[in-house]
Amino acid sequence: MQTILFQGDSITDAGRSREIERNGGWGYATLVKAQLGYEDPGKYQFYNRGVGGDRIVDVYARMNTDIIQLKPDVMSILAGVNDVWSQIRWENGSSPEKYGKIYSMLIEEVKEALPDIKIMILEPFVLRGEATNEFWDRFNYEVRAIAAKAKETAQKYDLPFIELQHLFDEAYPLAPEGYWLGDGVHPAAPGHEIIKREWIKAFKTL
Repeated sequence: MQTILFQGDSITDAGRSREIERNGGWGYATLVKAQLGYEDPGKYQFYNRGVGGDRIVDVYARMNTDIIQLKPDVMSILAGVNDVWSQIRWENGSSPEKYGKIYSMLIEEVKEALPDIKIMILEPFVLRGEATNEFWDRFNYEVRAIAAKAKETAQKYDLPFIELQHLFDEAYPLAPEGYWLGDGVHPAAPGHEIIKREWIKAFKTL
């Protein structure tokens, strides 16, 4: 059985249960689980370890318990928006340079512990919405700067990079504000579907 781990922040968390493993929340992780589980019954075991509010440094801090001890065959990571959000709101985020440095440390230490793991990096994204409009110019600029570091990290370690921002940019004018990302950060159901489709495409190239 192949083990798949979804790692990240609240976008991955999506209301998952901490007590019932099969309840992986309402987000893209569950949509991926539904498709792959339907296509190949019994082939995969799925873990969702997204944690709401996490910055990349928080993912790094819980690496042993929430990555290495689970021994995943495949892991995807989506983190970065909170590095910007926390900096704007509380001056407790990460610069793109620090974000990239910690991301590299995370990848290197995971690969050292799990040499055969396959890792996919998802691009952080943002749209206009009730959570981002007040500081839109800064949010937009800094999330894209963080996303560039995520892509740079993927290229550094020759990992698949799942581009998402341009898809949300293209989808944004097709529906009212909040349709894709409810508050500009957290996906509504159609937004999770976008992520799921791109995740599946990348996974099938591994």
